[in-house]
Amino acid sequence: MHSTIRNLTIASLLPLATTAAAEMKYENGNGGSVLLYGQFDPAYLSFDDGEETTSDVVDNSASNSRVGLWVRQNYGASEFAFNFETALGLRPSGGLSQNFTPKGANWQRTSIRKVDFSYKTDRYGAFFAGQGSMSTDGVAEVDLSGTSLATYVSIPDTAGSFLFRDSAGVLSDRRIGGSFSDFDGARLGRVRYDTPSFANFTLSISWGEEILAEDSELETTAIALRYKNTVGDFRIEGALGYSETRPAENVEKYDDTIGSVSMLHASGVSVTLAAGDRSDHGSYTYGKLGYQADWLSVGKTAVSIDYYDGRDRSVDGAEADSFGVGIVQSFDAYNVQAYLGYRDYDLTEPAASYQDASSVIFGARWKF
Repeated sequence: MHSTIRNLTIASLLPLATTAAAEMKYENGNGGSVLLYGQFDPAYLSFDDGEETTSDVVDNSASNSRVGLWVRQNYGASEFAFNFETALGLRPSGGLSQNFTPKGANWQRTSIRKVDFSYKTDRYGAFFAGQGSMSTDGVAEVDLSGTSLATYVSIPDTAGSFLFRDSAGVLSDRRIGGSFSDFDGARLGRVRYDTPSFANFTLSISWGEEILAEDSELETTAIALRYKNTVGDFRIEGALGYSETRPAENVEKYDDTIGSVSMLHASGVSVTLAAGDRSDHGSYTYGKLGYQADWLSVGKTAVSIDYYDGRDRSVDGAEADSFGVGIVQSFDAYNVQAYLGYRDYDLTEPAASYQDASSVIFGARWKF
């Protein structure tokens, strides 16, 4: 498995993608359909902790490899749907570290992303039940730059398990994932309601609990407000959310307040802003500047730079800063996006100092 993934290149993906360009969809002729879909997202990750470099072939956690099934049936203006989706369980980029290499393939029950039933109406909104997105899932990550595969606000997706080295060169117990976070909502076993759109706004509320991980008592209540609109030459999307989570019995609850907004101009220039706060567990602000253009005939090219500024995440008084650069090239005829992302990481604490670290991720996502 490992050698097969390692030898996989963009060139080998292209002929495979050509044969699967058409949708794998069956329609019953009565407003119903069954759609099989998925994606494969292999990447090469290299992490420099200031003294040593760790590299391996991974599955990009920002948009992991997965397969899914949609079953839809229309009833007039209403739609009943079922969505099953699971990750393939390939080695996650966010799981690799200096002292641990996840298995090349390790599917588990927690790899299941969705087992979701929904009923949508124009007049009354949408109702959901099952394993799926809480209301705040994606609220922190609205991004129209086109470069989320390479760099975006969820810093730990690229190299979250890697450890910082202290000034003496010793691996510390401080991980990227514990120092950087966007507090975005989760997928849980939940019930959820989304209102119809009003003045381009949609309100969503949900309650859920962790049902895939054994012995978990995590429960969350969440509410979110989303906005989508086009104003002149600007496409605008934004979201604001709040959630309250109880990790376990007799463990103090915490609440998250998160939000993001992204604007894309007809010229290709985009601006993305995000911020979040977790009660007594830190806060952050994030900004990204992007540009998209049709430089190549094969598809759009998107480039971006971003900056993350975190406070009090690992300990009170901690400062976590990160700068990223990304490029994504689309190959429209093959449903492939190739990407390259660079990110540096800086962590300072009142009682400790750590060496700067950096990562490079290179890969390609094929969607079918």
